[in-house]
Amino acid sequence: MRVGVLYSGGKDSNLALLEASRYFEVSCLINVYPESSESALFHYPASELVDLQAEALDLPLIRVESGDEEEDQVEALRRALEIAGEEFGIRGVVTGAVKSVYQATRFQRVCDELGLWCFNPLWLMDEVKLVERILGYGFKALVTRLAVYPFEERFLGRLVDREFIEYLRKVGANVSGEGGEYETLVTWMPMFKRELKILKYSKIVGESEGEIVVERAELA
Repeated sequence: MRVGVLYSGGKDSNLALLEASRYFEVSCLINVYPESSESALFHYPASELVDLQAEALDLPLIRVESGDEEEDQVEALRRALEIAGEEFGIRGVVTGAVKSVYQATRFQRVCDELGLWCFNPLWLMDEVKLVERILGYGFKALVTRLAVYPFEERFLGRLVDREFIEYLRKVGANVSGEGGEYETLVTWMPMFKRELKILKYSKIVGESEGEIVVERAELA
């Protein structure tokens, strides 16, 4: 079956892509690009680098911009899936939804309306198991946004590793970031043909949260 993968560039969508590639023909990546971090449906931090990630994966990318309102984002998703169906003949859509019923129900609704099968390979996966799988596969996942109290700026812009996971456990945060504790950008995983190198970035830091802004990046 030909499928398209809803791709944010973060760890969950990359893990979903990797798992789906074992069973289906991945024809394209599908990205909906919101206006800001206020988006509840789609990933925003560092999502401007999805073009480079698609190049690293050697997969075509369908990218549709959207506002932050739910109605705008659902309509943008519908447009993107219609394009994927017309250009690549996909019959299914793979998502990286884990426990967000808000996300999953809206993805499913649009797929149903378009007659597409919706596959969620990470759905209800144990958070610790999910992170262990990412580390076990050797993912390089950069922390692009962190909103945890007490906030430790030193983890912002670093790779997800066991020290970071232990920090999340100690402060009682969800280790997989399902509660919005952190966002990631994958710079390498087993399907990448080339590694994404972050050459320069700046930080925007508040009292209990922070975000990085990538200023220069390239493929090795």
